[in-house]
Amino acid sequence: MPMTMAVRHWPRRATAHGAPALPVVGAARRHRSGFWTIAAVFVTAMAFSTVPTPLYPLYQARDGFSSFTVTVVFAVYAVGVLTSLLLVGHISDQIGRKKALTAALVAEVIAAGLFLAGHSLPVLIVARFVTGLGVGVLTAAATAHLQDLHAAQRPGASTRRFEIVSTAANIGGLGLGPLVAGALAQYFGAPLHLPYVVFGVLLLAGVAAVALAPETVDRSAARPAYRPQRVVAGLREPGYPLAAAAGFTSMAVFGLFTSLAPGFVGETLHQPSRALAGLVVFTVFGAAATAQVLTGRLGDRSRWAIGLVAQAVGIAAVAIGVHLGSLVLFLLAAIISGVGAGVLFKAAVGHVAATAAPSRRGEALAGVFLASYLGLALLPVGLGVATRFLPVTTATAWFAVVVLALLGAVVVLLARHRGGGSGTRRYGAGGGTRRRGAAGRADGATDAAPAESRLPGDAASTSARRGRNTP
Repeated sequence: MPMTMAVRHWPRRATAHGAPALPVVGAARRHRSGFWTIAAVFVTAMAFSTVPTPLYPLYQARDGFSSFTVTVVFAVYAVGVLTSLLLVGHISDQIGRKKALTAALVAEVIAAGLFLAGHSLPVLIVARFVTGLGVGVLTAAATAHLQDLHAAQRPGASTRRFEIVSTAANIGGLGLGPLVAGALAQYFGAPLHLPYVVFGVLLLAGVAAVALAPETVDRSAARPAYRPQRVVAGLREPGYPLAAAAGFTSMAVFGLFTSLAPGFVGETLHQPSRALAGLVVFTVFGAAATAQVLTGRLGDRSRWAIGLVAQAVGIAAVAIGVHLGSLVLFLLAAIISGVGAGVLFKAAVGHVAATAAPSRRGEALAGVFLASYLGLALLPVGLGVATRFLPVTTATAWFAVVVLALLGAVVVLLARHRGGGSGTRRYGAGGGTRRRGAAGRADGATDAAPAESRLPGDAASTSARRGRNTP
């Protein structure tokens, strides 16, 4: 008598194109583990991008180049990021998140090899440019991948976890690199080699980790013809100019500390410790990442107010600290500035990720990162050029004036957005579209979200009501 076996069929969740997906439970587990895997890879790659920061004085001592040359090297990195964002920052929407991330990590592994093999300024410049190319692809692709994985694991849920993790991984990674590199350079041998060996191994492990993560882009669909990133790709989305301006201003402050801190600590304060230089840079990024986590549950009005006020106070304190030559005041300014810049950057990225259609999410994020890295490149490099003709105290004071003016522009854009925010289109965590009427209520909703949660960057406004997104 033949035996029959009972087969348990797990319920399956349909994909966006109607194709069968993994069983619900197994898919949720894979997306959860993939989310944290991509977050860890994101942190590692961003940390590698700032590894040379506390080491620049050692390069200067070894090769005899000036502080202005350090500014040139920093500018080359920024040019690499901008080039990558413009040409291929959006490519993960077409080829898939995993392929884009793998290419970015391979570029950073190549850069680590150049740092290890090269002993001249041209090689250092090429290594920084290649690092920038990798970062440009990685920032947009990793952020979009995290958003996709979060939405797949928790359809209809608040995007708060995604916003906190993605921005903390980005900013926290930038701060972790100088801290680790400074400690390795200070307390272990081969200060210009060991940091790159350590991160080279971690990046290779990241390549393997990405291979195991779930893909979230349906590559079976027809691919559009390649075109460079459209700089105005997100201008049709409500509040996009505000997000771009906030990103530009916040990254300019991060660039200030990345380029200024090592020289200020080593030359002005006569503190040659590489660990101390790395700690100063870590302070601003660490404060930013911490603030992003702690402000996750605040209303949007409160977050914008904290970001704008803290960044204004902090940048003014930077100018005073440099003028007085006070390490304590400089560290305090780093903390306050980091809080402000971190909260503003989180608001910018969160808003764009929430409002962009899933099929254009990578492109929209690449656009806001393009604006942000323009701030990272232009203002700190302008400060470096200014220090060739002006005392560092005067140049820093003018830098503070420019940043304060930019913050004023952000305030104006924020006021305009609040005054004309009716009809806002938002794509929730699950990719659904929602429109608000003149009264600010979501179509089909029985209760309106609080007024604060309808502003850009707010996680709750995009998917606060589970299951109510309309197709």
